[in-house]
This record gives sequence, structure tokens and C-alpha cells, in this order.
Amino acid sequence: MKPKIAILATGGTIAGTIDSAIATTGYKAGALNIEVLLDAVPQIKEFATIIGYQISNIDSSSMSNEIQLNLAKKINKLLIEDEIDGVVVTHGTDTMEESAYFLNLTVKSDKPVVLTGAMRPATSMSADGPKNLYNAVALATNEKSKNKGVMIVMNDRILSARTATKTHTLNLDAFFSPDFGDLGYILDGKVYFYNTIEKLHTKNTPFNIDNLENLPKVDILYSYSDDGSGIAAKALFDNGTQGLVIAGSGSGNIHQNQKNILKDLMKKNLIVAVSSRIQAGQVVLSKEDEDLGFICAQDLNPQKARILLMLSLTKNNNSKKIQEYFKIY
Repeated sequence: MKPKIAILATGGTIAGTIDSAIATTGYKAGALNIEVLLDAVPQIKEFATIIGYQISNIDSSSMSNEIQLNLAKKINKLLIEDEIDGVVVTHGTDTMEESAYFLNLTVKSDKPVVLTGAMRPATSMSADGPKNLYNAVALATNEKSKNKGVMIVMNDRILSARTATKTHTLNLDAFFSPDFGDLGYILDGKVYFYNTIEKLHTKNTPFNIDNLENLPKVDILYSYSDDGSGIAAKALFDNGTQGLVIAGSGSGNIHQNQKNILKDLMKKNLIVAVSSRIQAGQVVLSKEDEDLGFICAQDLNPQKARILLMLSLTKNNNSKKIQEYFKIY
């Protein structure tokens, strides 16, 4: 009997259209529904019985906490209650890494969950969406894909949701894991793994979103030369922000003007995690900053650090305990 795979569509370039076969920009993302996507790749039925669901149909630059929560809840229901063998999510590439990492922390199953998308719209003569979807279903049906955490498949690469990031605005080969590398590769529908992730994920995280309708407000601020007086941090805090992620320079350095304001806001219970605007390498905090309560994001980029900080704040607002989450997940 073939495995049963659920494909959940959220929109994005893979569902994008434009009135030109040669155009790869200027298209409308999320224009096609899931039935059209599935009809374009009938070969996936060789791997599995397919069930499709339309979760949203948006440009992923407009992804929201609400959609991510709904997506995670739907996946958990399908995998735990409805005996689905694996899930594929079609997603826009702009925020794919954020949704993938969110699912990596909130899906409570060791069955495969794979995100894929496209860099070129469905109407392009060089559309990459069909092959990416084919590969994603091949991966979701592979027995070795269990307990690997949530994965991303783009341009034949298999990447971990924990480490993958978009590194090019337009190229087909746009996703990499700068420090970690690929989990594996797909060739003509055959799956090859040659790496594994040691960070805990899915069933081994404490983040249960079943009863959550919203998430703590967490924002990201950039640090740069001649950074201002901290007006942005103050404004966000006054508007209800509970946590901030700072995209620091170098190994997580923060302009002194910004840092002074952050120290004052932290005394008022603002939680601050320090990441880096650099794509590769570890953040390093001084002993003084650690003692003040700054949280080291380790090797998580700012957008993923925001995801983990949001979920951490659903558990507690103790910076030392949250720091442990950043070490483990």
C-alpha cells in the first residue's frame, strides 16, 4: 500500500503567475490553488496517495503568526490523529526558513515534514516548482526521513529547518546552510542522506501550541554604524513588544547608544536576544552582557532567533532559562 501524504499549500512563488513565459519577476504570488499545483505534477502519485489542503494563498513576505499557528495545528492533527504518513508544505521562499523552524519546534511527530517552494512562478518556461514538489514528496515518503526534524527541499538539496537560510534573492540555488551544510541530496527521485542534525526538535521540544491563539510580540532591530538613541527600541517596548532580537554587527556587537537603552528596558522586563547580521559563525557575548541578561542566539540568524524567542516566552520570561533553550534547540 502506498503511503498517504498530505500537501498543505500556503501560496508563494510556486503558486505564482504572470502573463509572460520568460518573466521571472513581477508575478503575482499565491495566484493558483492547490489543485492546479497537484495537477502539474501527476508523477507524485507514483510515490503516494495525495491529499491536498489550502491553508492560505499569500505572498510569504506577508506570513503571520496566525497562519504559522494554524499550519502547525493542522500538521499535528494530520500526523497524530488522521494517520497521514508525511506532510509537504508549499511555501513562499521569503519566509520559508522561519515557518520551517517554527514547525521544527512545534510539530509533535517524528514523521517527515518537508517544506518546498519555487524561485520562479508556475507560468515561467523555467519554473522550478514542479520538480521541487516532486522531490519533496519523494523525501516525505522515504523511510529514512523519519526523525530528521522538519526539512526544506529546494533545487535538489535537502536542508535542515534549523540551519537553512535563503542566501540569494533570485537564483534557483538560493538556499544554503552556511555553517552546517546539506542534510542530503535528491537525484531523480532517489534520496541520499549524508548528514544529521544534533539539535533537538519536534517531539523533543517543550513548545505545545495546541491551545495557543496568539504568540508573544517579538521584534527585530538592526545594529549599524552611528546607530541612534534607541528610539525604535523604546517605541516597540511601549507598543507591547515583550522581546527583541538584535541583529548585531560582527559576532553580535551592539552600538553603545542602542545598548544603553536596551539595558534600561531590560530592567522593565524586556527580554533581549543577540544574533548577528552576518550569515555564518557564532555570536559571542561577554561575561558582563551575560550577567546583565542578554541572551546569546548562538548560530541562529535574527529571523530564526525571533521564532525561538517567541515560543520561549510562552513558557517563561526568565532570561537564563531561555538561554538554555537557545543552546538546545
